[in-house]
Amino acid sequence: SLHLAMAERKKKESRSLFCLPFTLAKKTICFGLSIVLPIVSTLLSPFKQPAINFLENNRGLVILFFCLPASFIFDLAIKARIYVQRRFLDPDSTHAARVNQIRDRVKEWNKVPAGDRKPLCTARPNWLSLSTTFFDKTKCHQIPIDLHEILSFDEENLVLHAEPNVTVREVVEYLVPKGYTLAVCLEVGDATLGGLAFGVGMTTYSHKVGLYQETISEYEVVTATGEVITVRADNAHSDLFYCLPWSHGTLGLLVSLKLQVVPAKPFVHLKYITANSQDDYCKMMMKYSGANDKEEKVADFVEGTIFSKEKAVIMLGTFANKNDQPNIKVNDVCLWYKPWFYKHVENILNSGSNHEELVPLESYLLRHNRAIFWVLESMIPFGNNPIFRIFFGWLCPPKPAFLKFTTTPLIREWTFAKQVFQDIVLPLDTLKEQVEEATRLFDRWPLLVYPCRIYDHKRGAQGQLRAPPSSRLTPGTNFSMFNDLGVYGTPGQLEKKLPYNPTQAMRDMEKFTRDVGGYSFLYADLFMDEKEFEQMFDFTLYKKVRKQYHCDGAFPTLYDKVRPEVDVIAIGEEYAKKTN
Repeated sequence: SLHLAMAERKKKESRSLFCLPFTLAKKTICFGLSIVLPIVSTLLSPFKQPAINFLENNRGLVILFFCLPASFIFDLAIKARIYVQRRFLDPDSTHAARVNQIRDRVKEWNKVPAGDRKPLCTARPNWLSLSTTFFDKTKCHQIPIDLHEILSFDEENLVLHAEPNVTVREVVEYLVPKGYTLAVCLEVGDATLGGLAFGVGMTTYSHKVGLYQETISEYEVVTATGEVITVRADNAHSDLFYCLPWSHGTLGLLVSLKLQVVPAKPFVHLKYITANSQDDYCKMMMKYSGANDKEEKVADFVEGTIFSKEKAVIMLGTFANKNDQPNIKVNDVCLWYKPWFYKHVENILNSGSNHEELVPLESYLLRHNRAIFWVLESMIPFGNNPIFRIFFGWLCPPKPAFLKFTTTPLIREWTFAKQVFQDIVLPLDTLKEQVEEATRLFDRWPLLVYPCRIYDHKRGAQGQLRAPPSSRLTPGTNFSMFNDLGVYGTPGQLEKKLPYNPTQAMRDMEKFTRDVGGYSFLYADLFMDEKEFEQMFDFTLYKKVRKQYHCDGAFPTLYDKVRPEVDVIAIGEEYAKKTN
């Protein structure tokens, strides 16, 4: 034991010597900045307001000349930092050791007198999240969650074990060369596995497996009391298991999770089917998703893009090998110089005929990443121009982190007063009514439609999502087919210079969602009050779990965590007066 202790001491000393230059450099930089920044701030103060005005009036140029290159450099820096830290500064760090650090910090927090404690949250900056809101973390005790590793892949049981800050892009790059993919793999590369686990995720494979939460078999969580627990549907923490999705970090700190993986092939054989009437595309979505008949042979991927009330393209994708389809051309839709994916789909619609092609699997999985679906069009109107794509397309997309980082108070207001960013889970058999309501309220095209199973787990209260009514279940199953309705961009009323009330539009959409038994994704701005929020979601089990795991006072409530940090209703009403 003495030899082991001496060896460990030498290892720490050598590590300290190696770290010394980095530590000195960090301290020197911090000292220099502490002197320079106040001086620079004083000198630049007369230019502060003009700079803010420039940011607000030239959003596209700011994104082009700052957000895009900064995103590229930031991405490289993060990868380098993680690599250096793991390889050189802390090569012996294990997952267990990193989790123990988090556990110990929570236990230290518990030693603070109850009256002096702030609620717990992660130390991840707001501007790094994909949410449109800015939760005030200064009012919380922030716990660093330095967990970025893929821990293992059980190929026999098709289970991936990973830490929460691993991104979708990292998982795609890890699994696809091995011939696999996540069962639910979001199209935004910067989304983290943990963020999706405690929020929500849905993709074009969800008509076969359901929401992202249905593919999680196990969570590893640090509780409010500093315990590290394994949470599964079949153990003593089953109630917590069903409440962690949609909880947004209000029930514990996630330190790892296990996810379902599915075998894949190198390509996706993608068929584009054009529809020229609302009845046609509504019927197609019901049929091709398997909503009507559990025996329906469905494609691996099903997606709809609706370009007007009467016109849409339904996309059906199937895993494929290139040799299986020798006469079908390969199209890598993610190459930087090619049109954004939804524009490619629109071109097919305008051609008037159906189309099919082979898309490399990785490109298919991240096909909407470059344009962040079509959000980027409202930020960089010239973004799909061929010249822009050729010279700057390889930098896309800008990281949501830098879009948020350059958000001034006025631009923050624009995110809900002059734009709409909403994903809503709704029963698929109401698709026609969904389109009618979205058209009336937002008049924004295209609309995104992903069919998705919502399950009845036959356990009574099953978390924040209620079991679907028996009348909506697909015959002979325990699921009902819902869909994600994605509405992104500038409302048509504003483009046409017509009166538009963002408060009324969003509240009407939320009421419609409640009336049909749907749910709003909580990354976006909410216009509901707390009573309406509790009508939309089921908090029966959630409230029980908060008491059982001592979350009251330790974590914010869900409504407090996700509600906008600004008065969206008052600001929306003020903007409505300006457009009338």
